[in-house]
Amino acid sequence: MKPQAPPPKAYSDVEIVRLVWLAIFISVFSFLFYNRNNDVLLYGDAVAHINIARRVFDSMTPGLLQVGTVWLPLPHLLILPFVVSKQMWQSGSGGSIPSMAGYVLGVLGIFRLVRSALRRNGEEGSGTPAEAWAAVILYCANPNLIYMQATAMSESLYLALFIWVVVYFSDFASGGMQSSRSLTKCGVCLVAASFTRYDGWFLATSMIVGAAVISISAFKRNNDAPKLAVTPSRLALVKFILLATIAPAVWLAYNAAVYRNPLEFANGPYSAKAIAQKTATINPANRNLKAAESYFLKAAELNVSEGTWLGRFWLALAVLGSVAAAFTGRGRTALWLWVPLPFYALSLAYGSIPIFLPTWWPFSYYNVRYGLQLLPAFAVFVPLGISFIVQAATQIGQPKPVLSRRRSLAVFVSIIALASASYAGIWRVDPICLREATINSRGRLALDRQVANWLKSLPADSTLLMYLGEHVGALEQVGIPLRRVINEGNHRVWKRPADPQGLWEGALADPAQYADFVIGFEGDPVWKTATDHHLPEFVEIHTTGQPRAGLFRGRTQAPGPNPRGNQPR
Repeated sequence: MKPQAPPPKAYSDVEIVRLVWLAIFISVFSFLFYNRNNDVLLYGDAVAHINIARRVFDSMTPGLLQVGTVWLPLPHLLILPFVVSKQMWQSGSGGSIPSMAGYVLGVLGIFRLVRSALRRNGEEGSGTPAEAWAAVILYCANPNLIYMQATAMSESLYLALFIWVVVYFSDFASGGMQSSRSLTKCGVCLVAASFTRYDGWFLATSMIVGAAVISISAFKRNNDAPKLAVTPSRLALVKFILLATIAPAVWLAYNAAVYRNPLEFANGPYSAKAIAQKTATINPANRNLKAAESYFLKAAELNVSEGTWLGRFWLALAVLGSVAAAFTGRGRTALWLWVPLPFYALSLAYGSIPIFLPTWWPFSYYNVRYGLQLLPAFAVFVPLGISFIVQAATQIGQPKPVLSRRRSLAVFVSIIALASASYAGIWRVDPICLREATINSRGRLALDRQVANWLKSLPADSTLLMYLGEHVGALEQVGIPLRRVINEGNHRVWKRPADPQGLWEGALADPAQYADFVIGFEGDPVWKTATDHHLPEFVEIHTTGQPRAGLFRGRTQAPGPNPRGNQPR
């Protein structure tokens, strides 16, 4: 018997090459633009991601435990090789590279998903080139995604992994000789996604249920087949379940071993829950699932359009396309792209994670970027919704080939018109993710600059005591190695509530013995110990909307800044 030839590819290599080069051009050009305008490090989280990666090797106590607990480790491990360079650390470009790679992979994944997954059950046909390129345009041209991929934020990286999870799951669900291998690839992408954002944990749970249902149905259909035809699928399902659960299991075990609390990331002192309680942050969707869903959907609309009615039009088209996919079977497996909706609705209602929108109370900007998680669903299902409308409007008896060509052209032109109208409006006022970062960073960056100016005047070999928290950017601006700074990461966290032999606890107990200079921000542990020990304060910095900062003299023999030559103006 001759070996069975593999099925023909739904796309050409030329298309892929063109697509990759297009995505690379957009990614690099936008990074250079935002880097030139100093917009790459506006998000405080972006600064934190870069410095978490940096302190794995640049610390008084280097090692993998420096990745901490609240944020998952994969983004920091991917950033790490690029921030070895001092210039790439200070500029933030080291953190942008993994995000830019994620953008390119995400664009490629959208194309692959539409070309291979938008088929009716049992049919060999695939999504048309017009549908695929329309989806690519909606995804890759989105101004908010273009900005986010230029930063060290994890959105574009997670979206790429999320999309490829759905790609391989669709290949698995379509059956065929490669279904077991596709399920394994899906599991590998799930591992990476679950080590990137907690969204991946919810996605993995839903995927396990879906894979089990599809596999059980396949087993029932193959009851009369030889045993060997069924066994590989069962083994693939077991392997997939193990892959899908490995990241949560490892992270829970890590937190249990290091912090003596497997849920340290969820209820520890640095968790979102603890921060919300400490800062008394309001949550307009607290314990209200319907409100949470509304806020998240509105955030998603604001990420694709600035106009209220145009944003609702996007959502309506996506819903229409999803309904069409569900009933026709064409692209049904792509419905997994809606998984972020229940996850964020539950997170907003019960997880101490609020979203503030400029158009709804409390009329501010906070976590609006979460709406980007529905961009893949919009990119795939908006063309399907438009295609459904065009198909219904063109059933007037033309020959099928002519009708098909006209329909594809009409769909593509409609998508271009929608994208142009929506994205041009966003560019006119700046992407909402950029505005969110700009507004929320003003006070922090102003304080960081003032602190950095004073840090420049300190002796180059001095040891500092500082709670890194929100203002590690001041050290980054000056280029002070983190191994010169005693901070909250320099202790054995498993020795809680205190590590008597740790640098951090020792320095807080007697700062004048351990550090030459102490940098405190009102309310943090370093400020408290400096004032409790009556350390001499030689600089006090006030910035609107930010805690008061102070520079204190530590060791009595430490020389202070040069009051004439090096003191900032």
